[in-house]
Amino acid sequence: MANGNGNSTHSILRWVIAIGVFLIVYFVAEDAMAWLLAVILGLIAGFIAYWLIGFLLGGDDVPAATSTPAADPAPAPAPVAEPVAEAAPEPEAAPEPAPEPEAAEPEAAPEPVAEPEPAAEAEPEAAPEPAAEAPAEASDSPEVLDGPKGGVADDLKMIKGVGPGLEKTLNELGIYHFSQIAAWGPSDIEWVDARLKFKGRITRDDWVSQAKDMAK
Repeated sequence: MANGNGNSTHSILRWVIAIGVFLIVYFVAEDAMAWLLAVILGLIAGFIAYWLIGFLLGGDDVPAATSTPAADPAPAPAPVAEPVAEAAPEPEAAPEPAPEPEAAEPEAAPEPVAEPEPAAEAEPEAAPEPAAEAPAEASDSPEVLDGPKGGVADDLKMIKGVGPGLEKTLNELGIYHFSQIAAWGPSDIEWVDARLKFKGRITRDDWVSQAKDMAK
């Protein structure tokens, strides 16, 4: 502490002497030269006086070697590790809501029982068709022969519309002569026509008239 006070006193003394030297030089030189030059010379003289006084006083600005060395600064306390904040536990997931029970499907209404259809009325049986009239009995048949008269038959092919086939059929029916055909009436024509393959030939070709001409 004493060294600090001494240094302060010496420094003040040096500044006082330097300022005094500056003023003396300034006032002395002011009469002989311009004031600016006097100021410059005063500053130079003051600085030299300040340095010389410091040198003569033995460099009191420098601290004495015998002064107690400053104690080493205490080591900085080790930084205290901040406690790590524990992670907050994650909130538990909310439990999933229980599934709602499915609504029971309504039972299908029973299908209506089909009413039995009334039995179809039995259609009246069709009256039996009248049996086709049988060909004229033998009583309605024309005159027929078991064979040609005198053993010789007429050439029935001479009648228009009668061919070999019809002639053979007529002979099988017992008709061999023009005279037999010339004598036919309506019932006779119907009886013969019912037994021929070609119906209506007798009337269409007028066999009766032709036979009458052949029989003369």
